[in-house]
Amino acid sequence: MESALLSASRFTTALHIAEREIVGGPVAVRKLQSSFYGKEINSHALFTRNFKRINLTVTSVMRKKLIKKETVVPDPDYRIPIVLLGLSGGLFYVENLPAAVPIGLLGLLLLFQTTRVRFVFDDEALEVKVGEQLEESGENVFVGGKNRWKYSSFVNWELWWPNFPILVYFKEKQTKPEGQIHFFPVIFNGKQLYDAMVERCGPSKTSGPK
Repeated sequence: MESALLSASRFTTALHIAEREIVGGPVAVRKLQSSFYGKEINSHALFTRNFKRINLTVTSVMRKKLIKKETVVPDPDYRIPIVLLGLSGGLFYVENLPAAVPIGLLGLLLLFQTTRVRFVFDDEALEVKVGEQLEESGENVFVGGKNRWKYSSFVNWELWWPNFPILVYFKEKQTKPEGQIHFFPVIFNGKQLYDAMVERCGPSKTSGPK
């Protein structure tokens, strides 16, 4: 009986102290957290803050997934094969056949490739496709693997030369961890290609292969 009365007395004293501290403002509220009721308030506030933080994170992730970048396919550009075929014709004219034949064959090959090969920049990767229907190009004949590389795997890239682009170079770590270098003749619209590379892969590092 005496123990019960002592407990009731302590509880009543705690309530009186809490009432005085609540009147005291924010400092009193912080002190009140040492009481059972204060802990309950603190837990509720903590839960509310965490819930809002989780809700904002989920909303941000969902928004990023919903906002997808438009697929970009640079237009074909026939300047390089035309220049090569013109050079080959000039060499034939001066009867320099050893030089004219390989240059002419290269020009014909690039002319054919310009009509069918496309660079496709989708929401997450650069992919080489073929034909008007943009069909898959299969495995890379030189290094193996699919001709599709995620932008996140790019180490650096370069376009030679901006005014009359001849080659596009890039290095990626998707094919192999130490990095794989790729070269492609620029048989696409150079400005469209450059703009797409900057937007999707980041700015050029001006650090071509050594």
